[in-house]
Amino acid sequence: MLKFILFRILQFPLILAIIYVVTFLLVWVAPGSPFERTDRAIDPKIIELKKEQLHAASALEFLTYYPWNVIRHGDFGPSLNYEEWSVNDIIKSGLPVSVTLGLLAITIATFAGVAIGAAGAAWRGGVVDWLGLGVALVGISLPGFVTAGLLITIFSVNLKWFPVGGWGTLSTMILPAIALALMPMAYITRLSRAAMIDVLGSDFIRTARAKGLSKPSVVVKHALKNAMLPVLSYIGPATAAAMTGSFVVEKVFNIHGLGEHFVNSVLNRDQTLVLGVVMVYSTLLLGMNLLVDLSYALVDPRIDLSDKGAA
Repeated sequence: MLKFILFRILQFPLILAIIYVVTFLLVWVAPGSPFERTDRAIDPKIIELKKEQLHAASALEFLTYYPWNVIRHGDFGPSLNYEEWSVNDIIKSGLPVSVTLGLLAITIATFAGVAIGAAGAAWRGGVVDWLGLGVALVGISLPGFVTAGLLITIFSVNLKWFPVGGWGTLSTMILPAIALALMPMAYITRLSRAAMIDVLGSDFIRTARAKGLSKPSVVVKHALKNAMLPVLSYIGPATAAAMTGSFVVEKVFNIHGLGEHFVNSVLNRDQTLVLGVVMVYSTLLLGMNLLVDLSYALVDPRIDLSDKGAA
C-alpha cells in the first residue's frame, strides 16, 4: 500500500507539468493580449513594466519562469484583470467557498443516489424503482440554471423556507448544494442500481436469502459493499469537479466561489489566474483519484494496489 501511494505521489509533478504546458500553450495562443485592456487605453510603458515583472517578454521566458516562481515562493503572481488582487488572494477567497459547497453537494448526491439506486434494484419494477429512475432522468436532463431557478422559485419565493441567495449560513448552502447535487445524484443512482442488480444475482446473495435473511438485511449487509466499486469510480472525479465550483450555480445564488473567478479569468484573458486555478483544479483531481484508488482496496480486499503501483 505504501509503495503504491509513493508511486502515485511521485507521478504528480510530471502530470502537473504536462497540464501546465498544455494550459500555457492554450492561453498564450489565444487571440488578444492580456496586458492590453479593451475598455481603456493603457500607457505602453506600463504594459512593458508588467511584462518585465512577470518575465513575459517572450513565451519561453514566461513558460520557464512562472512554474519556478510558483515552486520557489508558492506565488501564482498578480492577477492581470483584478489590479489590486493577486492570484493567491483570489484562490484563498474562492476555494473554501467552492470546496464547502462541493463537499456538501457530493455528500447529498452519494447518500441519496446510493439509497435510491439500491432500493430500486432490491424492489425492481416497483414504485420505488420507477420513482428512482424518474428522479435520475430529471437530474440528468435538467441543466443547472433551470434546477437552481426552480428551487429558488419554489422554496425561496413561494414557501420562503430559504434565502434567495448569499453565502455564510447553513440555510444559504442548502439550495445551491441540492442544485449542484442533482446531476451527480442521478448518475450515482443509475450506477448503484445497475451494480446492485448484478450483485443481487450472485450465488452468495442466494445463499444469504436461503438462510432466511430479510431483503433489507441482504441488501445492506451483503450486497451494498460489493456494488460500490462502480460508484467509487465516479465519485472521485465528480467530487473534484464539484469542489472546484460551478459557475452557473454560483452565479444564480450570488455565491463568489472559484468557479465564477475561473470563467471570468478566461473571458478576461487573465493568464496568470487561468494557470493558477487550473493547477489547483488539477491537484485536487489527482488527489481525489488517489483516494478513490485507495478506497478500492478498502471495499474489496481482493484488489492488490502494490501490484498496480509497480506496474
